[in-house]
Amino acid sequence: MIKLRGKSYQLYKRVPKRYAAVEPRTFVWLSLHTDSRSVANSKADGAWAQMVEAWEARLAGDNTDADRRLDAAKELAAVRGFRYLDAGKVADLPSKDFLERYEAVPLCDGAPNKIEAAAVLGGVQGVGFTVTKALEQYWTLAADKTLGKSDDQVRRWENPRKKAINNFVAVAGDKLISDITPDDMLDFRQWWFERIEGGLSTNAANKDLIHLGDVLKTVNRMKRLNLDLPLSGLNFKAGEARPRPPFSIVWIKDKLLAKGALDGLNDQARAILLTMINTGARPSELAALTPECIRLSVNVPHISIEAVGRQLKSANARRLIPLVGVSLEAMRAFPEGFQRYRGSSATLSGTINAYLRENGLMQTDQHSLYGLRHSFEDRLLAAGVDERIRRDLFGHALKRERYGAGASLEHLQDVVQLAAL
Repeated sequence: MIKLRGKSYQLYKRVPKRYAAVEPRTFVWLSLHTDSRSVANSKADGAWAQMVEAWEARLAGDNTDADRRLDAAKELAAVRGFRYLDAGKVADLPSKDFLERYEAVPLCDGAPNKIEAAAVLGGVQGVGFTVTKALEQYWTLAADKTLGKSDDQVRRWENPRKKAINNFVAVAGDKLISDITPDDMLDFRQWWFERIEGGLSTNAANKDLIHLGDVLKTVNRMKRLNLDLPLSGLNFKAGEARPRPPFSIVWIKDKLLAKGALDGLNDQARAILLTMINTGARPSELAALTPECIRLSVNVPHISIEAVGRQLKSANARRLIPLVGVSLEAMRAFPEGFQRYRGSSATLSGTINAYLRENGLMQTDQHSLYGLRHSFEDRLLAAGVDERIRRDLFGHALKRERYGAGASLEHLQDVVQLAAL
């Protein structure tokens, strides 16, 4: 027997006489299935704390958070050697497994101990997770997806998931995920359909649906909630992709490279734009360059795109790109990299795009900074550069197996020079 808040509890139905005088904590290690007292004692403190937490949570009744009681019940069931299942699933167990659980419930004053019975037989119900609470849990449950990402990459990974959850809550409310109905999801889909009719892309809608589903499915799976979530069959048919048009050679020469055209940009943003012209590198790749990845004092000046403090877009993104023309001049001014944008490449693109639009330097309304990357590839194609070399320079996958080491830096320098401005 033990006393807790004035009430007595018996740990087991039958206690061997030789253990009759043992303190209650000792009965805990007797349940840990080991003949080694030293091994058992190393586990006893944790197991005892789990049991006490479960009892305290139960004694608190309606004044204790239901989810905390459920967590405590799961811990207590685990100490008893069982995985917590709700009552319905316990009832569906094979007779042998059900009886094993039933017989594991100790007696208290001749009656089954209600706390342990609730834990072992599934009599504790949690309130559950609201949609916003599910997102809070998701960051921990999906932490493996951020391994190797920089702070900037983590932020850009989190933001669309936050956006999807906020959009859903605005439509259906912050309800329990167990209460999400097919009608809620159809309402959310309709909400997006109206925005697609207003000009937004089906891609934006589908991303919201995918991110919402990812959060809810991850929490459902990792928390073992066993919910049947109505998330299938909601995506919109993909519309025609909107290609990012390349800047023409004439536009780059006469507009972007015109004297004084880029003077209003801060020096680092301007240098990154100029470096893109003859490298085709992504803005985020250039922003992330560290000093050791910028190699100017070698026979072939070049930059090395590597996973330094961040994840690469893909395995193919790791590559060397020679520096020539205006891109070499720009990088010579920043041999240590671009500290201002190393942790915020999204700010970089926004800054440059806004400047180009405000100063009449966008070739059309459909153009963006990425058009420089596409322009570089068009110039390589026009120069007759081999597909393998183009894909290696851009960090793209090859549609066949890659044989050999690829072109040397000297060869790449000659190739890039053909398309350089």
